[in-house]
Amino acid sequence: MQEIYLDNNATTHVLPAAVAAARQAMELGFGNPSSTHATGLQAKAMMEATRQRARRLLGVGEGRLMFNSGATEGIQTAVLSALCALRERRDAGESIGSLLLYGATEHKAVPESLAHWNRLLGLGLTLRKLPVDSDGRHDLQVLAALIDDTAMLCTMAANNETGVISDLSSIAQLLQERGSDACWMVDCVQALGKLKLNLAATRIDYAPFSGHKLYAPKGIGMLYVRAGAPFTPLIMGGGQEGGQRSGTENMAGIAALGAVLAALEDGHTFCSHTEMAAMRARLVASLQHALPGVVFNMPLALSLPTTLNFSVPGLSSKELLDLFDAASVRVSSGSACSAAKALPSYVLEAMQVPQWRASSAIRLSFGPLTDAATIAAACVRIERCGEALRNSGLLAPAAAAAPENATVSSLLRDGVTELSFDGQRSWLLCDAASASCAIIDPVPALVPRLAAFVQGHAYRVRAIVHTGAVSDFRAAHLALLQTLDLQQLENFDADGRLALGAQSLRRVECGAASVYLLDQRFAFLGAVAPQVLAPGLLAPGTVLCTAHDDGSVCNTVRAAAGSVVPGVARQLAPAELPAFLLAHPDALVVDVREAYEHAACTASVFDGCQVASVPLSRLANTVDAWLQQPQRPLVFFCRSGNRSARAAACLQRLGHANAWQLQGGMALAQLSLQAQPLAA
Repeated sequence: MQEIYLDNNATTHVLPAAVAAARQAMELGFGNPSSTHATGLQAKAMMEATRQRARRLLGVGEGRLMFNSGATEGIQTAVLSALCALRERRDAGESIGSLLLYGATEHKAVPESLAHWNRLLGLGLTLRKLPVDSDGRHDLQVLAALIDDTAMLCTMAANNETGVISDLSSIAQLLQERGSDACWMVDCVQALGKLKLNLAATRIDYAPFSGHKLYAPKGIGMLYVRAGAPFTPLIMGGGQEGGQRSGTENMAGIAALGAVLAALEDGHTFCSHTEMAAMRARLVASLQHALPGVVFNMPLALSLPTTLNFSVPGLSSKELLDLFDAASVRVSSGSACSAAKALPSYVLEAMQVPQWRASSAIRLSFGPLTDAATIAAACVRIERCGEALRNSGLLAPAAAAAPENATVSSLLRDGVTELSFDGQRSWLLCDAASASCAIIDPVPALVPRLAAFVQGHAYRVRAIVHTGAVSDFRAAHLALLQTLDLQQLENFDADGRLALGAQSLRRVECGAASVYLLDQRFAFLGAVAPQVLAPGLLAPGTVLCTAHDDGSVCNTVRAAAGSVVPGVARQLAPAELPAFLLAHPDALVVDVREAYEHAACTASVFDGCQVASVPLSRLANTVDAWLQQPQRPLVFFCRSGNRSARAAACLQRLGHANAWQLQGGMALAQLSLQAQPLAA
């Protein structure tokens, strides 16, 4: 399935004309622009032509415009220049103010640079965040109160996570009215190609740009410095760039950037603001149709037409990211620089959105080169993702689901499902035949997920039970009762049993704790050690399910009783998979992604072999059957390799010596197996 890339605020593909220009620069125009012979003069002419084009597009006027490696270097240079001038002024006895003020939603490179140079230059100024309002725009009242004591002000033209456009004209007006001489840097990275810029007509002192945000390669950028603004070179050496930035210029990058700027200047290559706004409106409509309750975390009227930031009740950003990735729609969970840290978005926290939205946000961003056909295809896949969520019980079902979908759904929702949050586990016991379920050890943070699952499949909740003290789970218990509108639950009989369809859930008291047994197939222990239970209660193959998530997925009595070393996943590189499957025709390839991810796929890199869908959250249902065939190879895969590594390690630890995991998951397999398909 062809990739649809909607993470353009992180980076963009390289414009074909830019690739051609870079190649020509490397093959033909390879001269050093500092050389005085013909080859060097030709290279210099190309570089200066690119600079002049940039000066026209950005409205530089008499200001400086130098090439560099990108926005972070530009920010560093601007901060160093401003702070060196401030130190000189203070040493000369002038008053400079005590604050280094930066927007609370700035890219992390800004406060980090301010802190770094403030410390190295020994200025001892105070770093302070300028708050933003609920729309993500700078609080002008706070700025007015602080501006007289501000030595440097750092804001941005448009936010990289939300696309919110700053009210730069009001900030400039305030600076002028108060007669402030504070140095002002504006991060213009997301503005290039999306907002009209005429820098010389503004009060802005410094404006960094990054080429890879607008179809140029990584490693090339620009810095604008207003005429008369303080400037100190960050890099000294051979005096390139007129002594402003030493080091031999990145000629291939400059040539590529020049091609992008030429396309921007011709007015035909890139979409207009109106066209981009229409494409965003189509995406908004598809998201609202596919994901009921979706909340947009930015005001559409005040944001770039290429950016959407949204959250969906009951779904984490990781789950949504995995789902979209399974459908080959590439989005992100925030800034690409911090998305891997799995923390709430500091940008959304600064906007004071509810915590669940800050923790579960998704950023979808396209660029001015994206066409309407790509957006239309993305909308189809987004709606497929919504259908996959409904069929998995995580969203309210459609009014009339197709019979075949209902059949698949019933197969996926029968048995035991594990849900984890912050090291705690909740268990959902489902019986599809009787449309009933029981919930064991609910965690407060998982209440929306549990409720969505129950409501999505119209289950009747027979019991909500706890292995530990009731007080530890009271909040979750009450929240479930309220959310599901449950008046009364059924009681266990005198023998401590509760029928769950044809199955029997048995409660066994163990001191102050309780253990729950499901027909000797599963034991829900909480924190109780299996050794303390009476003989005969558990069978060697009973799967042990605890309330603490230690990464082991599950255990068995047999494995727990032996001296089994921790399982380590056996690694299988994607390039090795075709030969491995030919040598082991009985091997089972297992997709441990969640059912909704599996359903969102319309194609697979594993064409030509049978793939079983066994989500990691439901692995406990199948381990016993797999352990009966310890020689049959099991090859687990997921999106990135993390979940498949846990699954393979679990089987290894339980005694299955032939469990493997596909290194790098689908992400790397898609690259490797395209060269040697499995069916070959």
